[in-house]
Amino acid sequence: METTMIHEVTWIGAAVKALIALLIVSAVAGFGTYIERKVLAWMQRRPGPAHVGPFGLLQLAADGIKLFTKEDFIPQFANRLIFSIAPVITAGTAFIALAAVPIFPDFTFPEWIPLLGGVFVPSIAADIDVGLLFILGAMAAGLYGPLLAGMSQQNKWGIIGAARTAVQFLSYEVVTGLSLLAPIMLIGSLSLVDFNDYQAGGFTSWLLWQQPLAFILFLIAGFAETNRTPFDLLEHEAEIVSGFVTEYSGLRWGLFFVGEYANMITIGVLASVIFCGGYNDFWLIPGWLMMGLKVSFFFFLMLWVRASWPHIRPDQLMWLSWKVLMPLAVINVVITGIVMMAMA
Repeated sequence: METTMIHEVTWIGAAVKALIALLIVSAVAGFGTYIERKVLAWMQRRPGPAHVGPFGLLQLAADGIKLFTKEDFIPQFANRLIFSIAPVITAGTAFIALAAVPIFPDFTFPEWIPLLGGVFVPSIAADIDVGLLFILGAMAAGLYGPLLAGMSQQNKWGIIGAARTAVQFLSYEVVTGLSLLAPIMLIGSLSLVDFNDYQAGGFTSWLLWQQPLAFILFLIAGFAETNRTPFDLLEHEAEIVSGFVTEYSGLRWGLFFVGEYANMITIGVLASVIFCGGYNDFWLIPGWLMMGLKVSFFFFLMLWVRASWPHIRPDQLMWLSWKVLMPLAVINVVITGIVMMAMA
């Protein structure tokens, strides 16, 4: 079965892909806040946004106006340069990770469009051999945003929040890497295109059925790395202070959450491509539509868990990572290696 992805594109196509990805993810990140409020309200029998526009849809515009007009100040004793750069790092690394992630189907501009006529825009800018490693590395670099944000403040709560952020991210990045090691052993590649092609045989060829434990471990680690319930200890809504964002306001505050929602989309795309069939067609459903449905399901799953699970303590978070998830990931790698050697 042929794949719609290609290995080489023009620089114009890659630039257009980057621009569209930026616009799509930014829009989805904003609309995701509305969807999250509505889903949580539905599950908890509340109306949610309902008064600003039809069905509360203009709540998005109200939130945007509030962020743009809210006073954006830098505390007196903060390190001004680092305080200003930290939110940009968080949002920037989230979008950099999307450079090697397929988030929309291939298409070609019609010939009648000036300058862009006939330009092919791929779902993925380049099929680099270490695509998966690049994505994980870019997401891991996002740690510096919260870490520098907390350390730049003259506020003990911000510093404590930054330390807690570093511990959580570093711990669960280990689990993420180990959970993906077994699927990488089966595919023999770090390219997302190869993962997609491996599952081209239909529903039964999904890697989910061969690596169910790796799939579960990856999802749990993904929840922790995107600061989602029950692992939302980075900026804990139940606390009086807000961790590493305690002294942030306005657009700088908003950039942290744009990065969070962008990473949620990235985790959904990775779970879909690596474990759930990727961009391949599903019976009569075209692959691009299936991809959208899969990512939407994982996004909804994150909201569902938030409405259903309580928060956990920091010591429980570390116990789960180092004493449960990491040993399971190592065992899964060992078993996968044994099975592959036996079948060779």
